[in-house]
Amino acid sequence: MAAYVIVDSKINNLEGMQEYIEKVGATLGAHGGKPIVAGTNIEVVEGDWKPSRMVVVAFPSMDAAKAWYNSPAYQEILPIRTANTDDKVILVEGM
Repeated sequence: MAAYVIVDSKINNLEGMQEYIEKVGATLGAHGGKPIVAGTNIEVVEGDWKPSRMVVVAFPSMDAAKAWYNSPAYQEILPIRTANTDDKVILVEGM
């Protein structure tokens, strides 16, 4: 069953994020990850939610999503993202 990594991202330092942006794509392929949403054109129609940028990455399974997140390649660049953003990240299984 497919799974998704969903990120509600607020980038505080775009310059500081450049290395992460350049490297994150290469970490996805080994785990079957495919970005399907990355954008700032967001319209909230219900609730008190104020996302500024949303990213959704599809994986073939929850195990694959977790393997990507916990992989040495991703863990190596994760501190770059966390130092330069205020993000909320979830992994969710699809239908």
